[in-house]
Amino acid sequence: MDEIDLKIVSTLQKDARISLKKLADICFISAPAVSTRLSHLEERGIINNYQTAIDYKVLGFPIKAYVSLRLSPTDKEAFYSYIKSVGNVISCDCVTGSYSQIITCYFKSTKSLDNFINDIQRFGETKTQIVFSTSVDPRPLELNPGKNYF
Repeated sequence: MDEIDLKIVSTLQKDARISLKKLADICFISAPAVSTRLSHLEERGIINNYQTAIDYKVLGFPIKAYVSLRLSPTDKEAFYSYIKSVGNVISCDCVTGSYSQIITCYFKSTKSLDNFINDIQRFGETKTQIVFSTSVDPRPLELNPGKNYF
């Protein structure tokens, strides 16, 4: 990736709906050149999705939780199949530590969250943390080396 690709990716992280013309102006290249670069970034797997940031609370899902799960390796296949089918789950990461999975999910009520936890406990022990507030909302990764710990 060169500096123009970094500029394209950084800009798209902030506004995925930006027009090709505006993106071209920001990068000082033509719109067709931006289009070609976007295709290459997608082909290389650098860009794999264009998403909209949603406020789940406004949609009626005010309970955000992180559920840690201690999963037996023999249950991974069944668990992964199950967890992909749960619409309330927005991410599930396999991690190091005493729990092997961290699940990020949203629910309409603590009762619904409790039902979910009861259901996944068939796969192992859980630990749940409910989010009270968020000091840093999801944001793009800063790709400027001067502002990160590289």
